Amino acid sequence: MLDNIKVEDVLFLDIETVPAVSSYERLEPVMQTLWNKKSKQFISPGQTAGDVYERAGIYSEFGKIICISVGLIKEKNPFSFRLKSFYGHDEKSVLSDFSAMLTKFSKTNKEALLCAHNGKEFDYPYIARRMIINGLIIPGILDNAGKKPWEIKLLDTMDLWKFGDYKNYTSLDLLTTILGIPTPKDDIDGSMVAGIYYGENDLERIVRYCEKDVLAIAQVLLRFMNQPGTP
Repeated sequence: MLDNIKVEDVLFLDIETVPAVSSYERLEPVMQTLWNKKSKQFISPGQTAGDVYERAGIYSEFGKIICISVGLIKEKNPFSFRLKSFYGHDEKSVLSDFSAMLTKFSKTNKEALLCAHNGKEFDYPYIARRMIINGLIIPGILDNAGKKPWEIKLLDTMDLWKFGDYKNYTSLDLLTTILGIPTPKDDIDGSMVAGIYYGENDLERIVRYCEKDVLAIAQVLLRFMNQPGTP
């Protein structure tokens, strides 16, 4: 499959998400009740639903997207990479701007593909669900409804690394380390994003982290394709 892909056709992406509100106490009563039910799946003895609310950001029903970073490989040798981020406190605006870019990219590039790490289980469905919640139309490249497997234009570096082994999870940090690629986690990691967003109000720092992930994903895919050009 990878032999038929031109890396210049691939749009690499990563998203950063946080709980929809800053604390469990700020949830509307009905959402508190629903979070109480949801958190029963993973809560530990002695903990309350409020204690684990920091995990709400990974669930599209209880979280929101604050940043979507994308990247394109412009040249492989020497390596040249273009980054752009859509971010802000207004999730609908972030998604709308991203959707407009993605629709334009798909129309001007008939072989367009998306690539993310763990994208099939996280980034792609999370974006699509949040678009529905915000009353937006899902761009065709993200909408898999009714598509045949060969019509789906979504790559996933974690899925590719599994080679059919579906019982294992490999983080981007681990994958970059073993492949000798600079880690994108040299400042923060995903578990710190909500605290930095709500506690420090440092969205720019989160954007820089997200962009590092995008670059790392591109470098990983090039290694999978045994192509030169990675720094």
